[in-house]
Amino acid sequence: MPLSKYKGYSLRNKVFWGFLLICFLSIAGSTILSFYILKNNAVEQSRTDLQKKAESLMSALDYSVSHTQTQTDDLPKILSNDIFEIADINNQDIIIYDLKGNFLISNKDINLIPQKKLPLGIANQVLSSDKRLDFNSYDQKTDANVTSSYMILKNNMLEPIGIVYFPFYHNDGSYFSVFNKYVNYIIIVNLLIIIFGVWLSWIISNNLTRAVTKFSDMINKVTLFDSDPKPIRYYQNDELNQLVKAYNTMILQIKEQKERLSFKEKEEAWREMAKQVAHEVKNPLTPMKLTIQNFERKFDPNDPNIHEKVKNLSKTMVDQIDLVATVASAFSQFAQLPEKHNEIFDLNKEIKIIMNVFSDEKIYFHSNKDEIMVEMDKIYLSRIITNLVANAIQAKHDDRENIINLDVEQRQKRIFITLTDNGKGIPEDLFDRIFEPNFTSKSGGTGLGLTMVRKMVEDYKGEITVQSEVGKGSTFTISLPNNV
Repeated sequence: MPLSKYKGYSLRNKVFWGFLLICFLSIAGSTILSFYILKNNAVEQSRTDLQKKAESLMSALDYSVSHTQTQTDDLPKILSNDIFEIADINNQDIIIYDLKGNFLISNKDINLIPQKKLPLGIANQVLSSDKRLDFNSYDQKTDANVTSSYMILKNNMLEPIGIVYFPFYHNDGSYFSVFNKYVNYIIIVNLLIIIFGVWLSWIISNNLTRAVTKFSDMINKVTLFDSDPKPIRYYQNDELNQLVKAYNTMILQIKEQKERLSFKEKEEAWREMAKQVAHEVKNPLTPMKLTIQNFERKFDPNDPNIHEKVKNLSKTMVDQIDLVATVASAFSQFAQLPEKHNEIFDLNKEIKIIMNVFSDEKIYFHSNKDEIMVEMDKIYLSRIITNLVANAIQAKHDDRENIINLDVEQRQKRIFITLTDNGKGIPEDLFDRIFEPNFTSKSGGTGLGLTMVRKMVEDYKGEITVQSEVGKGSTFTISLPNNV
């Protein structure tokens, strides 16, 4: 199926067919792997059997010629009876030649032996190597692979007195029968996994998408002048329940503040606060929705790291939910910044966690150190990074793919966080105005995000600057003191 057609499918269908493809590739991969494993095991088993049979034959022959100082010419007489017994016990034909390759004795009738004289080259190789010499071929009459083995027979003085030849037949069809049976089991098990996985992924994607879409729609509709915003009823005790509680708390706070506003100046102040509430709540909600949708697409119950991935998803969701709750509480007092709760943590690690909500975007993280310890509020940091990244995504240029670079650098006692995009850019005459309340270049924006970012940066005795060129992109740089 062309990718262009696949892009037109709904998210649910993409998840469904993508998962089926993964399952199919899993079956094909496991089947091919099993084939090669069984084949290699068969080859190895054949080698082991050949080694054991060679050792058994030579042990019996050595015993037969060890009683006297046997010479080559004595072999037909000494082995006239023993060779038949040895061949029967080992279920193996035996042919013995002299050191020049001439036939001496065999358990088979000489007329049934196709090779009555060894090629001089083979005889010389056997005598020079003093080890078993094997040649592989295929016998059409028996439809089997043949390993022709040659070994030196020595007397009790360890003098070479003959060349022992025996053909070892082995049929590869045995491991194919085992392989076919094994493949059937693999297919049955994988089909059951496919059925269960499809059902589970469908249920999870439906529930998550339905719930998050509902919450998003309701929050997007909330304004100061709604007649009676309704709280959401949600009875499951999971991460989404915390989001519902934060939303309902915000609704109650809005109702309480609305009742207190009577004069025009208070009405204007409330309108400003409501804009900021809507902006700050929507800001974490959008990446939350993207995170859940990305989880839908990549969900694989067979993934050995699925529990860790679910744990990371839950942590990311909880962090964003805490952000919504903090925003709702803070703006109940007319958009004051929340109380800081500073703690020492690794800045690189925390920023990577925050960036998980934008996993579908091409965002590249760089740092000049493996670990940069800072002391600040994680909620503050999350709001700063989330606002800057969200603005960079919204500033995407229509003619190229959006690429965002986030660099962290520690220079002595200061930390620099730099975010660079290749978006539309900002005119130079607007550099100072973008941090002003209510200023925005977006049709649907409130112009409060960068204002809040600057307030939080300045609250930590830092500063934020911008450099931009229209048509090429923008760079926001945050400089913060660090005393850790």
